[in-house]
Amino acid sequence: MTSAGINRVTTSQEEVQQQLERILSSREFRLPERARRFLEFVVTETLEGRRDYLKAFTIAQAVFGRDANFDAQQDPCVRIEAGRLRRELEHYYLTAGDADRIIITIPKGGYAPVFDVVSGAEPTDRSALEKSDRPGSSGDDNGQITTAADTIGREQADRRFWPGRYWLLAAGAVIVLASAAALLRQVGLPSAERETTSGADNRPTIIVERFESVSDGSLASDISRGMTDDIIEKLVRFNDIVVVTDMPRNKYGEASSRPLYALQGSVRIEGSKLRSTARLVRRADAAVIWASDYDADMKVQGIPKTQASLAGDIATAVARPFGVMFQTDTAAIAGSADALSCVLSYYSYRSEMTMQAHEVAKSCLQQAVKKMPADSNIVALLSLIHLDEFRFSYQLHTKSTAATLSLAKELAEQAVRLDPRNARALQALMLANFFDNDPAGALSAGAAAYASNPNDTEVAGEYGLRLSMSGKWDQGCTLISEAVGKNAGPRGYYEVGMALCAFMRGDTQAAELWSRMSDLNYNPMHRLVLLSILGTLGKKQEAAEQLDWIRREAPALMPNIRQEVARRLARTEDQKRFLSGIEAAGLSVQ
Repeated sequence: MTSAGINRVTTSQEEVQQQLERILSSREFRLPERARRFLEFVVTETLEGRRDYLKAFTIAQAVFGRDANFDAQQDPCVRIEAGRLRRELEHYYLTAGDADRIIITIPKGGYAPVFDVVSGAEPTDRSALEKSDRPGSSGDDNGQITTAADTIGREQADRRFWPGRYWLLAAGAVIVLASAAALLRQVGLPSAERETTSGADNRPTIIVERFESVSDGSLASDISRGMTDDIIEKLVRFNDIVVVTDMPRNKYGEASSRPLYALQGSVRIEGSKLRSTARLVRRADAAVIWASDYDADMKVQGIPKTQASLAGDIATAVARPFGVMFQTDTAAIAGSADALSCVLSYYSYRSEMTMQAHEVAKSCLQQAVKKMPADSNIVALLSLIHLDEFRFSYQLHTKSTAATLSLAKELAEQAVRLDPRNARALQALMLANFFDNDPAGALSAGAAAYASNPNDTEVAGEYGLRLSMSGKWDQGCTLISEAVGKNAGPRGYYEVGMALCAFMRGDTQAAELWSRMSDLNYNPMHRLVLLSILGTLGKKQEAAEQLDWIRREAPALMPNIRQEVARRLARTEDQKRFLSGIEAAGLSVQ
């Protein structure tokens, strides 16, 4: 007889509970507190006969603290954590649990665990191992499972588990294959949960070394291990880089010669204070190219949230667009026709915002897409650079035609089809939809991009801008503020968003301050924002200076001001407020 997924003939709820405790207390079970709660929750619910309720929605609420608005399609946290948990269970049963009698696995396709027993073994004689995706167990999208003992006879089970070394080698092969795939994956989701695409070998590669514990005690050791795991989990969401845990080598066994960095760090506990030091090292010459300290009080959020927060800050600082990994060694790499060169060219262009830099990056990306048509990230960047010809037309001296916008949108849609969870592809689709007068589609894509990688400051900042300009100022301005606080984007780019936020809430003095902190030469539209603010403040002399600059440097903007404002501000009342400031500055808007 079976109950709650257990073969009652050979095991009991008590034995499964003891096995759960054994796993959670093992040093070889290396996941942070959240993953431990995940495993404990699904095992307990299954033992209580509630396996049918183990859906992404219920797990997200019970384990991750999500509210009733949780959408598994937009927020993949449960799916990602389940993948990590499956891999860590495999590791446990290859190491400390190689002789355990009770085997706990979570088959793909659901979140309900399977409990199996090494056939013929007594409770004190644990001698074999079974893989998580063995043919004797099954799972579906509804979380329903059957055990091996329910589906195969005792004689068949004896053959499957004899000799135990066969399954040990088989499970080991799964780990080896997963590790090999990790070296090739294009970042975004853990390798076990997605197919790789071409071009990943040409991206900046970073090795994450385990953070050291410089304080005594098991707590510091656990936090250092958890910090390392959390940093890896957050870094792999950045599609512009490749994250590895060992030196990548070519088919001849030689170390790769492409740019390679190592992320190193340490953890120190002083009372309730947690301090982490991180540094990025260039492997070629051991030069430290970036380093920083991070401090937090664990009493405020608790250990798991503090640990995750610091890991997010470190991952963002290292891998954010326009950050340190896209500024180092640019001169030595630029000029080659590979994906890395094109990515660097793109970020260099966005920082300079010149016609020449635009053409160099565009040409490089066009060639790269021909070589690597299945690379979602390269296609997304090509979409963005075409879109810039539409939205930055007065700076790049291009024509903002419907054909240009249509091409950018087609490329964005193609990038999303290639990888539906690529944050950069979803960012491109968000912007294309926004400028195509589809704010609903833009915000849907933006929400998906942000859910895919909330630590990507470029995604967060652009999503915040689109939310704000669509009329959701409170929500959008919060994201813009966070992006500015993390040094997002090209210098001065998101500061103009902060100026608009202050302007729309009526704080025109703060709006002027933010506007002057922005890069006014980045885009003539930035000057237009300052012009409206100055007009509202009644500073006509200073407004006249900005108006003269626009007439002299961007004359093509003058007859199209109303049209350009309408493209960016979705609500009529926001458009009126903005245009009112321009007219107060002395310019009659056509």
